[in-house]
Amino acid sequence: MRKRLLISTMLATFAAAVPALADETAPQEGMALPIVASPLALTIHMHHKRYPRYDESWPVEVEACRLTNICLKNATVGSNSDDSNEALNLLMASGKIPDIVGMMGIKDVVNKYGPEGAFQPLNDLIDQYAPHIKAVLDQNPSIRSAITSSDGNIYFIPDMPDGKYTMGFFIRYDWLDKLGLDVPQNVEELHQVLLAFRNDDPNGNGLKDEIPYFNRAWQEFPRLVTLWDGRTSGSDTYYDFYVDDGQVRHGFIGEGYHLGISNLAQWYQEGLIDPEIFTRGASSREYLLSENLGGMTHDWFASTAGYNDSIGDKVEGFDFRAFPPPASVSGVRMEETRRSPVRPDGWAMGYTNTHPEETMKYFDFWFSPVGKNLVNYGVEGKQWDMVDGKPRLKPEVLGSGEPVNAQMYAIGASLQTRGYPRDYEQERQWTNQAALDGIALYDQGDYLIDLFPGVSLNPEEQAVYDKYWPPILDLMLEKQQAWLLGSADVDAEWDGYLAQLDSMGMQQVLAVMQEAYQRQYQAN
Repeated sequence: MRKRLLISTMLATFAAAVPALADETAPQEGMALPIVASPLALTIHMHHKRYPRYDESWPVEVEACRLTNICLKNATVGSNSDDSNEALNLLMASGKIPDIVGMMGIKDVVNKYGPEGAFQPLNDLIDQYAPHIKAVLDQNPSIRSAITSSDGNIYFIPDMPDGKYTMGFFIRYDWLDKLGLDVPQNVEELHQVLLAFRNDDPNGNGLKDEIPYFNRAWQEFPRLVTLWDGRTSGSDTYYDFYVDDGQVRHGFIGEGYHLGISNLAQWYQEGLIDPEIFTRGASSREYLLSENLGGMTHDWFASTAGYNDSIGDKVEGFDFRAFPPPASVSGVRMEETRRSPVRPDGWAMGYTNTHPEETMKYFDFWFSPVGKNLVNYGVEGKQWDMVDGKPRLKPEVLGSGEPVNAQMYAIGASLQTRGYPRDYEQERQWTNQAALDGIALYDQGDYLIDLFPGVSLNPEEQAVYDKYWPPILDLMLEKQQAWLLGSADVDAEWDGYLAQLDSMGMQQVLAVMQEAYQRQYQAN
């Protein structure tokens, strides 16, 4: 996969946090409904692990068909697999690309196959037939740059997140209170708190069964190297590159990462980290919190704070709230995760599509006020009502006991394989007060790193990247796990590790990424 970078020269553009979207900027006369007088059927390949095929019966799709007179027909290849890349390979091998292709990571796909003729360039179509999308790109030139291929063409319409915050640190305040401890303010204090969680029986059952630190995604564990001024990513994608003072770098070869891994390995040996952190999986948060075993994690604000509601009655005094990132060894408080204004997911137009004008108008529909409400909230009158001029999720949706995002997926809303502008207000409506307080805490502290979309490699650069990067990343992750688990010594192996990466082509990868960075963003 083509990686994405921090681009320091784009600071001013993204300082506004979220893009100006269609209902604020685009001319309403650009969306006359229905789009076509007679019903028009377009085929679609839509694949995602959660929904491996397009479902024509999704209520959101049925409503979109009614409103636009354009109805999508499922043509997903490989729907018996939950691997989108496998499904894509089958699709490309078939030689029959549907009118629309939607998938996660589509940016890399279209930037590779678009210049070869597999997907239609959208630049002129956007200018002529998509006033809402055009308004977004005109007012956010950095987003336009991010979705532009190395040949100057745009081949996909992206998923555009809204809001700034994703994850934060959470800790058991009730355990802190029981042990007479303050919220840890730096890495040294955090170490002492986790030792107390391990040794001083905060759950009160007389057993040494507490798990001081845990993650449901094991990739969040190495992210703790930020406490030693290390880095693991420059974007909201794991293992990404970043830019420091105009130079493309990778966190896994930095000295802060070396120091962080060395200390985290010690924490693991001390029993401060979940011994099953690499294997317990997605259920770890639910299990460890409901069993009154887990003390601290790094996870999503809304879903993690929600356990105060779902577990509060089961675990007496349960109080699991966000706290600021502890200061690193150099005194830096940093949250490495945040929402990107544009993701590499979305949809594109196949080269055999004989209705490009109508398809682009259909893409634009999802950026119009009507389409934006439909894709974010579901069907008006069923999932939401208009209250004081704003969409409001119905009480039965908010109070069903089922996660709202899961309810949205089930009806065809909020799909990552569609190009559309997200509306954070939808998420805010089902986010509890503890999460909102945590977000406010992080906002007040201004802990977020600068986050930017990526570069587009030309064919020669891509060839270098594809040749060298996959085995390099495999080695990085293999060594990372061995070091953290204590089966190898990072201090003893570090110099040899760096030399081995260079022998595998690390400097060549950094060079082509640097070339792409300078070409795409230096002018900005």
